[in-house]
Amino acid sequence: MQIFYAPQIEGDEYRLPEDESKHCIRVLRMQQGDELYLTDGCGNLHTARIADENPKRCLVQIVSTQHEYGKRPFNLHIAIAPTKNIERFEWFLEKATEIGVDTITPLLCERSERKDIKVERLQKIVISAMKQSVKAYLPIINSIQRLRDFVKHTHQADLKAIAHCNSWDLTPFQQVIHRGRSVLVLIGPEGDFTPAEV
Repeated sequence: MQIFYAPQIEGDEYRLPEDESKHCIRVLRMQQGDELYLTDGCGNLHTARIADENPKRCLVQIVSTQHEYGKRPFNLHIAIAPTKNIERFEWFLEKATEIGVDTITPLLCERSERKDIKVERLQKIVISAMKQSVKAYLPIINSIQRLRDFVKHTHQADLKAIAHCNSWDLTPFQQVIHRGRSVLVLIGPEGDFTPAEV
């Protein structure tokens, strides 16, 4: 199943951007009449057929649309301190997209070693992971936020959890999470959250 990202899809025709057109026609060697899939990242999965195999501006005709493709009855938001090695954080983003995380917020904590991130690059990584794992929902990637600012805002979730290594009596996560509940999980930096942050 070949899936392409089409964020501004409207009507029954769509022109793939140049990079997607090139991938479709030159790399995958798709031709006029071949079927492919488009997603807007908001839950719509469109079945389309190639009408014009132009490698710079491939035109496709929408055949059918599935709304809320792969929708789950809950929302998962992970707020996480990016790792010092950005490749590890990018790997996390790939896997989070593949399993269906809805929102990812990078956190700046007291022990954070990475103070900034490039959201545009991270966006490209989650788009690629969404297409490869045949998802119709694109995770929201927020800009980096200080932990204290993040916790001040009200975040809608049935369950709010923090993963930490402090020596308090910890409840295993699988005992508190229940099917169909919206969840917010906070994950700290390599040196963990400070006791004050917890």
